[in-house]
Amino acid sequence: MSKYIPGNHKHLTASDRLYIERALNDGISFKEIARHLCKDPSTISKEVRAHRLSDYYPGRGLFLNAKNFCVHRFHCQKKNVCGKIILCDIKCASCPSCNQHCKDFVRERCNRLDRAPYVCNGCDKGHVRCTIPHKYHYDALFADRRYRETLRDSRSGLHLSKKELRHIDAVVTPLIWQGHSPYQIVVEHPELGLSVRSIYQYIELGLLTGRNIDLKRKVKFKARRCHKSQITDREVFHGRLYSDFQQLPPTHVVEMDTVKSSRDSKKCILTFYFRDEKLLLAYLLNRCTKGAVRAVFDRLEKRLGTITFRILFETVLTDRGGEFGDPEALETGMDDYQRTSIYYCDPMRSGQKGGIENVHTKLREILPKGTSFEHLTQWDLNLIVNNINSVPRQSLLRLTPYQNAKENFDMDVLLALQLKPVDPDKINLTPELIK
Repeated sequence: MSKYIPGNHKHLTASDRLYIERALNDGISFKEIARHLCKDPSTISKEVRAHRLSDYYPGRGLFLNAKNFCVHRFHCQKKNVCGKIILCDIKCASCPSCNQHCKDFVRERCNRLDRAPYVCNGCDKGHVRCTIPHKYHYDALFADRRYRETLRDSRSGLHLSKKELRHIDAVVTPLIWQGHSPYQIVVEHPELGLSVRSIYQYIELGLLTGRNIDLKRKVKFKARRCHKSQITDREVFHGRLYSDFQQLPPTHVVEMDTVKSSRDSKKCILTFYFRDEKLLLAYLLNRCTKGAVRAVFDRLEKRLGTITFRILFETVLTDRGGEFGDPEALETGMDDYQRTSIYYCDPMRSGQKGGIENVHTKLREILPKGTSFEHLTQWDLNLIVNNINSVPRQSLLRLTPYQNAKENFDMDVLLALQLKPVDPDKINLTPELIK
């Protein structure tokens, strides 16, 4: 019938335990206590027996009141049972050594501790007149602390067998080594039943073969210096500032930037990032010049067609790099039609085009800083881009940029941009991808 008592399914609180302690001190029965707390009497009984405080110290083998606890001590005539003193004329009944050495020792017990209330709270004898050795008391603060320790310990550890852990390690670790993020692994392998936090926790605890050093986001970021040549002609910024960009109605925005090679190569990579689709495009430039950027725009317009190009690249937001210093050439198409609108971020405000800066971190996982682009080909870049665009994004509700672009663009557009999906388990975001 206890399940029909309102509130009986809830755990006891600290205030409930304080009431139990006061009630036991006043001699109130378990039944009355349970009625006041809307609990079953068995709940109060289990609480008192589980969390009562003993005065026995197992480590030292003694009680707080070191006395003779034998039931025969009032009429016992034995002497020198311990044999420690050769000439001992003291009765063992008055010596606490009897408790450990006498073979006839029988410990005195109290019925109050063997049945309700199971504790010494509310006893009329008190501590001074009571001769019972093993006493129990119910202390609300101690009981609540022990309850919380038990609750914490019951929720600690892993709810996994060794076989299940080995299976998780066999799936997660190789993907971590391939550069996959924990979020990507969770999305592509829902059968594991893991969360992103669980994977990080397993790696932190050393339960998986993969380590923190294998995770991309566990490294420290370093402030970088800008070695990029800047636009010197301030006239090009007229009507193209970031403040002008903010005044535009909602449009299809594409962020543009370049990624530099090491010093022994003059090649660089021109990147585009579609904000709505989270899609990355990358093109290899033999020289980081205005003409090379213009050539990429012309090639894309030729592949897509002027109308499609105007729809996809309606508004382009970029930084003030010298290679973007001729906006009129980029805005004007091959037939002298305006094909796009160029806008520039404020100086030292890369966060205004944070999408492309963020996706560059994934690009740099495959092409670390200091990598020479001298032997890089456009085929290699297409492979890199397709791997990055096949990674599911949390901001896209677990869709990949490619899947999102497939819903918004025609298939002919994706083929013209040389985009295709990559199998989730074959995605590689490490330098091994192009070796």
